[in-house]
Amino acid sequence: MNYKTDIKTLDLPEDSFILVVDDTTTNLEIVFNILTNIGFNVTTEKNGESAIKQVESKPPDLILLDVMMPGIDGFETCKRLKQSSVTCDIPVIFMTADSDTDSKVKGLNIGAVDYITKPFHEEELLARIKTHLQLRNLTKNLEKRVTERTAALSRALKDLQESQLQLVQTEKMSALGELVAGVAHEINNPVGFIHGNLQHASAYFKDMINIINLYQQYYPNPVPEIKEEIAAIDLKYILADLPNLISSMKEGVQRIRDISISLRTFSRADSDRKVSCNIHDGIDSTIMILKHRLKASEDHPEIQVIRNYDNLPEIECFIGQLNQVFMNLLANAIDALEESNVGRTYIEIEANPNQVLIQTSLTENKKHILVRIKDNGVGMSPDVEQKIFDHLFTTKPVGQGTGLGLSIARQIVVEKHGGTLEVNSAPEQGSEFIIKLPV
Repeated sequence: MNYKTDIKTLDLPEDSFILVVDDTTTNLEIVFNILTNIGFNVTTEKNGESAIKQVESKPPDLILLDVMMPGIDGFETCKRLKQSSVTCDIPVIFMTADSDTDSKVKGLNIGAVDYITKPFHEEELLARIKTHLQLRNLTKNLEKRVTERTAALSRALKDLQESQLQLVQTEKMSALGELVAGVAHEINNPVGFIHGNLQHASAYFKDMINIINLYQQYYPNPVPEIKEEIAAIDLKYILADLPNLISSMKEGVQRIRDISISLRTFSRADSDRKVSCNIHDGIDSTIMILKHRLKASEDHPEIQVIRNYDNLPEIECFIGQLNQVFMNLLANAIDALEESNVGRTYIEIEANPNQVLIQTSLTENKKHILVRIKDNGVGMSPDVEQKIFDHLFTTKPVGQGTGLGLSIARQIVVEKHGGTLEVNSAPEQGSEFIIKLPV
């Protein structure tokens, strides 16, 4: 038979695949010939069970399904197909010699999209197939466009979040840098004055002590009034303790100077390009700033900070931003240790002291440095560990954590420095953060 139309004139994809299910061989042959002559890819099955297997192995674009078949009939076959998430969207057109309304309503309620009555009218068969294949293609295209648009929106949202993180980080570092640099500057002036004058005061006191010793040597028996005053002020003790006082004052001033230097190092403003820096200076300055949280209190002994530094080369980096990463990781480690102390006595903590281990090393190929910050605190569950770097995720109570710290830290390490930031943790086993930075 010569057909005047083909699949191209129907404006359908040339790879359109149709499954025909009918227990009558003659009907299968008629439909098969019509559809293959048009250009469709056609597969036939004679019962519902084999049709379902065929659909599951190779889903068609459309199914022509006979109603009356041995085994499971067309209604049951359609029902099973619509119950599967894999096959539920495939359009089903029933083929039947029974044109009563109840059967049609039943089939449409089950999920069929249309009915074709036997004997077939060729033009009607092709028209209905064309309509539902076009609807199927439109649905697929719409789903594809929705998926693409959703992906584009997700990318835009991610870019926006990263921009917000960067803005927060930049503003935070700028404000912190200005504040800390200003405090360090204000501290440095009076401290420098005191430090310089202590040198002279020490020399003056030595001279005065020498004069007093000479007086006692050449005038061992002063008048009673002087004797009384010497006894009242305990001159012997003063002469012995005064050098210790001067030394203690010098040590205190030097400590303040060290803190001031650490503040300036930590708040160092980043330029628009990386500079060569010693990572250890950044870590040490961060520890100095957090010193007040490491000290012993009535509730717990001092938190031990163990530094195991390798001989590292200087690296090109934004040191101010890396200092923020060190600050965040060390502050989180202290938080975890404080949480682990809840319910423990001072003696129990002393027996198993709070520790933060900071270890640096070069990788074997000497192309990267590793900074490991490990605590023996409460650790994390696998679920928390997976989410720990997520934007706005926090395990801290409302008002105590923003969920931005570790997200910003990872962004600084990964995007700004081309490195990696990973975590290893387990409940009650502590946590270890590993920073990997290219040399």
